[in-house]
Amino acid sequence: MTFQIHALDYAPFAALFDLSDAALAERGARRVRADADPGYPCRVSLRDAAVGEELILTNYRHLDVASPYAATHAIFVRKGAIRATPRPGALPQVLTRRVLSLRAFDMAGFMAEADITDGAGLRHRLEAMLAGPGVAFVDIHNAKQGCFAARATRAAVG
Repeated sequence: MTFQIHALDYAPFAALFDLSDAALAERGARRVRADADPGYPCRVSLRDAAVGEELILTNYRHLDVASPYAATHAIFVRKGAIRATPRPGALPQVLTRRVLSLRAFDMAGFMAEADITDGAGLRHRLEAMLAGPGVAFVDIHNAKQGCFAARATRAAVG
């Protein structure tokens, strides 16, 4: 079972970089500068920001469903980030260098399975979870901070 990792689109976040720090704070967001690498994983480029890069830390509704599992969490977005498009079965380093929490969901947004893995076990766990009957996608989170990292689906066959 081959999987596809999906990055977020930059467009919904672009205007945040034009806001003042006060306006960001009113939205529950903040501007930050990366002071370590790794340490600031961008959900659009699926790479860690380099030291000195500007990012917005904001809340993102990654599971926008009518289910008890509906969820939002913090994410980082790098200024000017280009959306990553990993090839099917590819794992960006931003995922393989962390301990991750995996949550498999059906189309109605109900959790079917959950697990924790390090980056070395990610491929195996994604393939196994996506092979499960009724599983539509797996949301990947950083296990320590809980931040949403990316979504994985079955790769299109063709």
